[in-house]
Amino acid sequence: MSDLHDAAVQLYDAFTHEHHDRRTLLKQMTALAGSAVAAEALIAGIAASPAAAALIDPADPRLKTRMLTGTDAGKPSRAYLAMARQGAATKRGLVLVIHENRGLTPHIQDVARRIALAGFIAVAPDLLAPQGGTPVDEDRARTLIGTADYDLALAQVQSMMAKMGSRQRSSGKVGAVGFCWGGAFVDRLAVAAGTALTAGVAYYGPAPAPSEAAKVQAALMLHYAGKDARVNAGGVPWTAALKAAGKSVEAFTYPDVDHAFNNDTSADRYNAAAAALAWQRTIAFLHQRLDG
Repeated sequence: MSDLHDAAVQLYDAFTHEHHDRRTLLKQMTALAGSAVAAEALIAGIAASPAAAALIDPADPRLKTRMLTGTDAGKPSRAYLAMARQGAATKRGLVLVIHENRGLTPHIQDVARRIALAGFIAVAPDLLAPQGGTPVDEDRARTLIGTADYDLALAQVQSMMAKMGSRQRSSGKVGAVGFCWGGAFVDRLAVAAGTALTAGVAYYGPAPAPSEAAKVQAALMLHYAGKDARVNAGGVPWTAALKAAGKSVEAFTYPDVDHAFNNDTSADRYNAAAAALAWQRTIAFLHQRLDG
């Protein structure tokens, strides 16, 4: 069963990150599982579930939340804001929450609320806003993200950093946390943003070229999944290059877990123990770097 699970996860990751062809996925999963019904069950267990319950209720009375809309870098922008109602006099660090390749999903909004309750101002940009915003259809979202203007996305996030970092309740320090596509984005934001980004946390994000490490000014924390050979192949040289360049970087690999182990809406890939440890490390790191 473990071999079947690992093979199924590899097929699903190829679908989500490479070919995006659901017919090919179903054909491959059927060959693996023995029937179309079993294949659909495998896919359902691995895929994130839009119907999964949020850990933090969107109407949680401890929080103020709203969707921000406007223009950044000359194009339409959209972002979900979450912040604590209490402690208005306390200056808080701003944390950008960068989504996976499915866009600004309810799960990413839930992660933003968790970060807000941990003591930060959380802003989760919808980096598909210039293309009309995140669609409900996740396959459509993946297609859109593959055609997104990456330089525009970086420019929009840096514009949000400047705007939101100057809010009255902000400490002026800015961090970013990203997952998968968003983890890769955090690394590239660290390359592009210079001293404007204080701290970045990348969960299983494909890394930039090691030659870019010298440009990084932010402190980085990198989380990798032990079974995620595709991402780890770039993560090892990226971490080594950051250390060789004298950058502040902590990298952790969690043994025997899959890519997307933090996503609690994916029943078969979520690993509660690894997710809890990575989250504890993430929040402590962000407080260390952004408080005050």
